[in-house]
Amino acid sequence: MVNTEIPNHCTISPSSFSGTPLLTINREATIDLDSTNSFEGPEKLLEVWFSASPLSLPEATGPGGLKVVPSEVWKEMLDLVNCKVLSIIESEDVDAYLLSESSMFVFPHKLILKTCGTTTLLSGLPKILEIAALVAKFPHSLANSVRGTATAAIPYRVFYSRKNFLFPDRQHGPHRSWRDEVKSLDRLFLGGSAYMIGKMNGEHWYLYLTEPNTMLTPPATPDREQSVKVLDLPEATLRAKAQDMEIDDGPDETLEVLMTDLDPKNAKQFYLDHASAVAEGQYLQKAYEARKEAQKNLGSIKDLDDGGGLEQFRVDGLAEKISDDSVDVFSNASDGCSTSASEDELTFPQELTTEGHALGTVVSDFSGLSAVYPATRYPDARVDAYLFTPCGFSANGVIPSPHAGGSTHYFTVHVTPEPHCSYASFETNVPARQTGRETADVIQQVVGIFKPGRFSVTLFEAKDALDEETGITKKRSSKFEGIPGYRRVDRIVHDLEGYDLVFKYYERFDFEGGAPRLGEAGF
Repeated sequence: MVNTEIPNHCTISPSSFSGTPLLTINREATIDLDSTNSFEGPEKLLEVWFSASPLSLPEATGPGGLKVVPSEVWKEMLDLVNCKVLSIIESEDVDAYLLSESSMFVFPHKLILKTCGTTTLLSGLPKILEIAALVAKFPHSLANSVRGTATAAIPYRVFYSRKNFLFPDRQHGPHRSWRDEVKSLDRLFLGGSAYMIGKMNGEHWYLYLTEPNTMLTPPATPDREQSVKVLDLPEATLRAKAQDMEIDDGPDETLEVLMTDLDPKNAKQFYLDHASAVAEGQYLQKAYEARKEAQKNLGSIKDLDDGGGLEQFRVDGLAEKISDDSVDVFSNASDGCSTSASEDELTFPQELTTEGHALGTVVSDFSGLSAVYPATRYPDARVDAYLFTPCGFSANGVIPSPHAGGSTHYFTVHVTPEPHCSYASFETNVPARQTGRETADVIQQVVGIFKPGRFSVTLFEAKDALDEETGITKKRSSKFEGIPGYRRVDRIVHDLEGYDLVFKYYERFDFEGGAPRLGEAGF
C-alpha cells in the first residue's frame, strides 16, 4: 500500500491527486543548501538485496517488505551517512528519495543508496541491516559487536561500487581508500569479492559484491539459547519467480554513465542564474501569450506588437532581453481604468529565482533529461528534480512500465558543473527491452546533454536461466560499441556470479584535457 501520510515539514504537490506517484517535499531540509563546496561528484553506490525479487519475500516479512519502513526511520539512518531527505516520490513498487547528496530507492526487496561528496555511506550499512530486521521483519542473525548493531537482517546479496575519487584525501570514515572500504565490508559479510576494473594508471571503477544467499560474519560470542534465522529459498523457486518477472521487463540490469570534464556551455545549464533566466523568459512568454489570447477574444487590449511592445531575443533558448515598454497584461480602456507595470516592476514568483524543485523541473525539461524516458511512452512517469545554489543538480525518475503488470523502474541524475571538478552521472535500471531502444542510443542521448571530455560506462546485467545452464554468454558488450564523437579507450568484460559486467571508457576526439585524475594511489 502507498503511504499517503505527509511527514512533518513536508507539503503535498497538487499533481499527487492526478493518479501519478505521490510527491512529498521536505521544506526544512532545503533551507540553506549550498553546493559551493561539493567538489566530489563521483558517488558511492550501495545495493542491498534482502530477497531475489519482490515475489520471493519471506512470509514473516509481508508483501510490503522494506516499503513498510517509515521515512522517519530511514532519515535516522541517513543522519549517519551525513545527508538529508529533500523530497520523496512514493509509488506502489518503489519509493524514490531525493537527497541533499544524491538519492535512495526503496523497493520491497532491496535498497539502493547513492551518495556523493564526503558522505559516509558505509557507516549507514549496519543500521540498514538492523532496520530490515527489526522494522521490515526480514530474517536476522545474532548480535555482533564488530558489526556495531544489536541485530542484522541476512541479505540475499550486496553490491558496492564507485568510480575513482577526484579528491580522496577529503573523504571521511571508511572511504579514505578502497582498501578501507573493503575491510569495512568484509567485517560484515563472509566471502565477499573486491575488484578494480580499468587501468590502474587511468580511469577505473571499483566493485565489491557478495554471492547469492550472503552470509554475515558470525557473532563474536554466540548465544546458544537463541536460534539463528537463515533465509532458505529454493533456487528452483527463485528462478521460476524471476522468470515470471522477466516476461515483461527482461533480466535485472543497471546502466551507469559517469562523465567528467563537461563542456562549459552545456554545464552552464545547471547554474542557478542561467536556469532562473530561462524560467523568467518562459514566464514572460506565457504572460505575453495570455495577453494576445485576451486581445483576440476581447478585442479591447492594445496590441503589444504595435509600437514596440514585448520584444524577446533568444540566445541558446535563453530569454536575454525584454523591452522597457509597459507590459500591461490586462487593461480596460472603455471604463477609464487601466493597470500597467513596466518590466522593472514585474515581480517573478520566488520559486523562479531561488534554488529548489521548481527550477529543477525547468532544468530537467530545458536540458532534455526529461526526454530520455518521454511521457509519450511512459505517461505515468514522474521526475523529481532539484537545482542547488549557486549550481548543481539532482533528479530522480520513477518509471512505471507502460505494460499492465510490469515493474516500476528508476533513473537518477546528478551534476556538479564547476569547471575545475565538473562531473555528471546517469544511472537507470529501465530495461532496454522495455524502451525498444538500443543501449547505445540511451548513452548517446545522455552524453549529448553534457558533452563530457571523457566518460565511462558500466552495464551490469543478470544472466538469464539459459545462460546459467548452458554456460553460453551473449555478447552484450556489442550493445554500445561505438558512440559518435568519441573513441573507445578501454573495454573490459567480467563474467561474475549471476551477472555479466561490461566496463568501457571513452574520450572525445577533440578533448585536450590531459591524463585522467587518478585520485588514490594503489589498492
